[in-house]
Order: sequence, then structure tokens, then C-alpha cells
Amino acid sequence: MKTNTLLAIALYLFLAGTAYAQDPNAVSKAEASAVQWLKLMDSADYSATWDQAAGLFKAAVPKADWESAIRGVRAPLGEVMSRKVKSAQFTRSLPGAPDGEYVVIQFETRFANKAAAVETVTPMKDEDGYWRVSGYYIK
Repeated sequence: MKTNTLLAIALYLFLAGTAYAQDPNAVSKAEASAVQWLKLMDSADYSATWDQAAGLFKAAVPKADWESAIRGVRAPLGEVMSRKVKSAQFTRSLPGAPDGEYVVIQFETRFANKAAAVETVTPMKDEDGYWRVSGYYIK
């Protein structure tokens, strides 16, 4: 191959890589956001969890509906006895969500009334640049 062709390929790969490069601190920022949000959840401040959620989350679920649904799910589980990060994966695409910057975090959680649970918390980089929770699921 000619030098110009190799340089063109190298430049293309570099530019493509920087266009899709993630913030090297994205996962740690998302985890910190998830942990703070889970503290609100653990204290049964369901209203605050909605207030602190991503715009995408708020647009999808009215506050009163969220509070009612999450109270019915979390209250029976009881107090959190332990929680640790099982995995955290950065992605730009999730099913049913617009492209963006997301981190899917799974926590191994033990509740007073459920010995083994997996909480999936998905923070996203919101329009203002802050990481906020856009999804929550308990299995």
C-alpha cells in the first residue's frame, strides 16, 4: 500500500475512534450517580428518586404512577442488608431508548425479605451533561 493510503486509513480510524470515544470516567460517574439515587430509594424517598431521575425517565412515567408502583415493589423487600456492584457496562444504544450515553449497572443486593436480588440501574448522561438514572429493575 502507498504511504498516502495508509495515512488516510490511520486518520479515518483515529477520527472514527474519537467521535465515538466515551468519557474515560463515564462508568465511575454513572456508578456514583446510581449509588446516590439508590440511597434515596433505600430511604423510601420515592418522590425524590423521580425528581433526581433523567428527563427521559420523567417523560415516560408520571411521578404519581412511579411512586405507587415502586412503593409496591420495594416496600415488601424490606431494608437493604448489602449491595455490591456485579457489573457496569457503557453503551450508546438500548432497546426502546434513543441513542445516548448509558451505563447499565447490576448490583447484587440482599434485602431483609429477599436474600438474593439483582438490581439493574441504568444512568444516562442527561441533556445537561449530568449522569441521572433512566431505568431501574429488580429481579
